[in-house]
Amino acid sequence: MQAAVRDTPSEQALAGGDYGVTTTVAAGSENVYENPLIAPSELPFGAPPFGRIRDADYLPAIEAGMQMHLDEVAAIADSSDQPTFENTIVALERSGQALTRVLKVFGTMVSSNTNDTLQDVQREVAPKLAAHGDAIYLNDTLYQRMRTLYERRDALGLSSEGKHLLERYHLEFVRAGSALSDTGKDQLRALNQEEASLTTEFHARLLAGTKAGALVITDPSELEGLTDDERAAAAEAAAERKLEGKWLLRLANTTQQPSLESLRRRDVRQRLFEASVRRTRRGDENDTSAIVERLAKLRVRRARLLGYDTVAAYALDDQMAKTPDAAVALLKDIAAVATKKALGEAAKIQAMIDRENGGFELEPWDWQYYAAKVRAAEYDIDEAQIKPYFELDRVVRDGMLFAATKLFGLTFHERRDLPVYHPDVRVYEVKDEDGSPLALLYTDYFKRDNKSGGAWMDSLVDQTRLLGTRPVIVNAANFTKPAPGQHALLTFDEVTTLFHEFGHALHGMLSCVEFPMLTGTSVPRDFVEFPSQFNEHCALDPDVLRSYARHHETGEPMPQALVDKIKKSRTFNQGYALTEYLAASLLDMAWHTLPADAPALNIDAFEHDALVRFDIDIHAVPPRYSTSYFAHIWDGGYQASYYAYLWAEVLDHDTFAWFSERGGLTRENGRRYRDMILSRGGTADAAALYQAFRGQSPKVEPLLAHRGLLEKNGEDVMSIVE
Repeated sequence: MQAAVRDTPSEQALAGGDYGVTTTVAAGSENVYENPLIAPSELPFGAPPFGRIRDADYLPAIEAGMQMHLDEVAAIADSSDQPTFENTIVALERSGQALTRVLKVFGTMVSSNTNDTLQDVQREVAPKLAAHGDAIYLNDTLYQRMRTLYERRDALGLSSEGKHLLERYHLEFVRAGSALSDTGKDQLRALNQEEASLTTEFHARLLAGTKAGALVITDPSELEGLTDDERAAAAEAAAERKLEGKWLLRLANTTQQPSLESLRRRDVRQRLFEASVRRTRRGDENDTSAIVERLAKLRVRRARLLGYDTVAAYALDDQMAKTPDAAVALLKDIAAVATKKALGEAAKIQAMIDRENGGFELEPWDWQYYAAKVRAAEYDIDEAQIKPYFELDRVVRDGMLFAATKLFGLTFHERRDLPVYHPDVRVYEVKDEDGSPLALLYTDYFKRDNKSGGAWMDSLVDQTRLLGTRPVIVNAANFTKPAPGQHALLTFDEVTTLFHEFGHALHGMLSCVEFPMLTGTSVPRDFVEFPSQFNEHCALDPDVLRSYARHHETGEPMPQALVDKIKKSRTFNQGYALTEYLAASLLDMAWHTLPADAPALNIDAFEHDALVRFDIDIHAVPPRYSTSYFAHIWDGGYQASYYAYLWAEVLDHDTFAWFSERGGLTRENGRRYRDMILSRGGTADAAALYQAFRGQSPKVEPLLAHRGLLEKNGEDVMSIVE
């Protein structure tokens, strides 16, 4: 599951606020407001006017937005007035609103509905945007104004949120290099621009490699094991590429592919698996190996320039974990339990293969297929029984949204009058418990060749009282689009993905803060996944499940016996699931703890050596993401931070335990969670927010129990979190 919550605090600081605020037009841009990306939107909530936006609008809008932002920042930095919180920090928060409008729409488009023109624009503006950020963060006059305020912060009479904002600005400027010498700043500028270009190129190659890596099937016998609906969807996908009479199995962003659970022919499974792992490592124009190696070296040079030994030390310095050692300790301690369970699962799978006289040793492309057989044997359950009860529209309407009504009193009303960027997108107006307008929610759930892999939440407009804006949120996923007339039926893992991404959406929609930099999901990486992962628990709440788990043809509720089997089987295959995640997390750490003088690297050898060093090298359990297509860490902002999902999972299960102790998903419990976590954004230290909400430090035992990993060494793991 990917939750690419794409705005880091520094990006928000650069981009400023949102819609509806007048800005000064740069010289020579008299017609700039004719551009629908620059002009404040007149639609409800400042929603983008997608129907009027052309590809040709993006580049001039971005360039105009950057110039407008620089003019606004120059006026702040060069003011002859003594610096105050209002004329410096608040003024910075008000700056850059036109640029924010453009970049938020552009970011959504290049992720969800890109094309060659937009990718060319992305390549052109990436280094320019990096230079734009440096022009602000490395402006010494501006930094000195802010530093003056920071040193007097206790005497300024600021609110707690205002003081935290000032401290955050100072930290962001220092981490961006404001305190460097002029020579150091020049070096940093060059590194930042090159990295921006490389991450953009990585994204483009990954998208193209994933598209090109899709498995084309010409013999229908190779599809044995897929349902009729799945075959029809594969035929439809092939038809979209004008591959008449063929079938196409598109690649998901992860190493393992959904169809591997069903495909009966072992040779087809192997081809699909190898297409996945080699998608960007074939030595062709989509190969990312050289980009990855160069990015790793650039990042460590920048970290050293900023005073840190490694990229991970820099990245974690302002996170909850604080140090790479703390994050790695949690990963390794849980890995010891997870790998033991995974090896036990592998033994059961091999026994199943042997009972069927398979005559081969378990390989990665066999795991999903035979694990499903083991699951069916042990729990009398398989996906063919489950999927008919998880029809996408009903899961969204009567599950995901229903749970938000139950917990927070929110209501959702589809808006068919607002323009969208693709026909698959649907828009909901969200109203608060008292009926007042709260937000807009855009949902975009189906896989496309021009769409990034995985699932994520983005914002088109952020909530902020300073600018009077309310949130406009996007939830995206990559579910298989059904053939015309067919239903989109989900696995329970896909249902969980829906609830996960909607947890991010709730974090954005329920934000109630003053300043743009601190809004919504502008929190540490190892905290941002907490609300999304907590929301996954709603999928199995008895009232919620009863509401949405109904047969797509008959409307009959899922039989209680099947519900019980799902709940009982939750810990099945958890050794594998956790090990593949931990392997990817530790691989991320290996890349981002490289020393500055690391020799030239071979990706395959580096991966193998790293997994062996961390004692998590199990051949049949490859990392969830391999280096060459690990988008989270090369272009998604999660470098040295993929561990964050596990860190946050400790928080989410501890929170669910709190809910369970107090009656479950009640409105009263939801109000406390909303008021003390979701509404607060980044207005205070994340650990302090959690401590205030929970009344104690988080415990790891609920996580281990949920995963079926609670063993005698659980106390050792718990000490890491405490």
